[in-house]
Amino acid sequence: MLQSKQVYRGSFLDVRHDLVRLPDGATATREYIVHPGAVMVVPVLDDGRLVIERQWRYPLARTMLEFPAGKLEAGEPPLACAVRELAEETGYRAAEWARAGILHNAIAYSNEGIEVWFARGLTPGERQLDAGEFLDVGTASIEELDAMARNGDLTDAKTLIGLLWLQNWRAGRWPLEWHSAAGRSGNFDASHDNQDMNGSRRP
Repeated sequence: MLQSKQVYRGSFLDVRHDLVRLPDGATATREYIVHPGAVMVVPVLDDGRLVIERQWRYPLARTMLEFPAGKLEAGEPPLACAVRELAEETGYRAAEWARAGILHNAIAYSNEGIEVWFARGLTPGERQLDAGEFLDVGTASIEELDAMARNGDLTDAKTLIGLLWLQNWRAGRWPLEWHSAAGRSGNFDASHDNQDMNGSRRP
């Protein structure tokens, strides 16, 4: 990178225009969005159904089907963000959490990374939506989500990745490390490490 210029600064997005040198020695410009990062939660109810949201997304001018998600606050650990967003948007609190991984949803023009977390042992409660936030909360089975993905009703990239993780976890191909919730600290109680998808301890 030879030069970097901020061309726009919004409430949380930073648009930059950089001058870079290419492998052949030529120069080129790159425009991209600097994003603080985000977290998505795949909330699994005791009966196996998933908590989902329907939310109007202004850039697409349509209602989108999504798993709960939200951006990281400055200095906020990802688990704390996941706990906060799940409670604020759906009212649910989770007894156990598992980190699946991270996805990069717009690699051509943004550095945004979205951490994927699974939550189970859910207890319902009261939502605390942010000002200007409007969304409906419901549930769906994995089969219903799969059908919506096939017919084009589910197109949100992060939720599709969450569905991929969910299908592979349930099939036993992609194990998750479950841990007891530890509030908003971002820490884990390791006494529940190494449990499989049915809650039994793995060797």
